Amino acid sequence: MMPFPNLSIAAFLVGLLTPPAFAETPVERGQYLVTVMGCTDCHTPGHFLGQPDMARFLGGSDVGFEIPGLGTFYGRNLTPDPTGLGSWSEDQIVAAIRTGVRPDGRQLAPSMPWMGYAALTDDDAMAIASYLKTLPAVANDVPGPFGPGEPTGGFVMKVVAP
Repeated sequence: MMPFPNLSIAAFLVGLLTPPAFAETPVERGQYLVTVMGCTDCHTPGHFLGQPDMARFLGGSDVGFEIPGLGTFYGRNLTPDPTGLGSWSEDQIVAAIRTGVRPDGRQLAPSMPWMGYAALTDDDAMAIASYLKTLPAVANDVPGPFGPGEPTGGFVMKVVAP
């Protein structure tokens, strides 16, 4: 018989109640969220062609989404370069992620799933914005948006409803 039978139970409970040995920073949380939310899919050049250009990570897509009747949209540059989110504040980034509206009042492209991100907690939305502001700036003025039928001059995937 163990001299202290409840010791293993007590140790287990302390383990459950003790916070991890490291504290996750908002930027680390933002990096995690950007990864699991798949932001690189639409915002990193080369991703849709099977060769993501990690030197231009989140620097804007080189493949457009054509949505019949609406036009063609390219995933924007999310880096802090002036061609991307450089002039946007963290609060403006949070508002765009959650409401689908840019600081200039324009609606984000319909392919941006902002409605799914509207329920992000304040801390998580701000963590994403904080992380995006720490990325290396990538100069890439993404083309578009283009109206229906306008030539894009680039590779386009057509989105067709079933």
